Amino acid sequence: MYMNYITSTQLRTKTSEFIEMLLAGKSIQLIHRSKNLGTLNLSQNKPAKPFNSEHFLKLAKELNLPKTTYAERDKIYRKHLLDKYGHNLS
Repeated sequence: MYMNYITSTQLRTKTSEFIEMLLAGKSIQLIHRSKNLGTLNLSQNKPAKPFNSEHFLKLAKELNLPKTTYAERDKIYRKHLLDKYGHNLS
């Protein structure tokens, strides 16, 4: 028999039982200092969009960014750090 409420302390100490109740489709009332804070239930997340590499390449070409070497990127980054933090950066 499952309870339909859980206290904030039990949330820490009885996590596995809490998860079992959620996976069983139950809604659980969260009690903290004798006050009902709300109802906890399992969310129904939408699946993430799949990555579309063709669309990504098209957007990258539209940006038309200049090509840089590793040495140029390092130089730009070090200049940024110097401007942001000063000469005392080690």
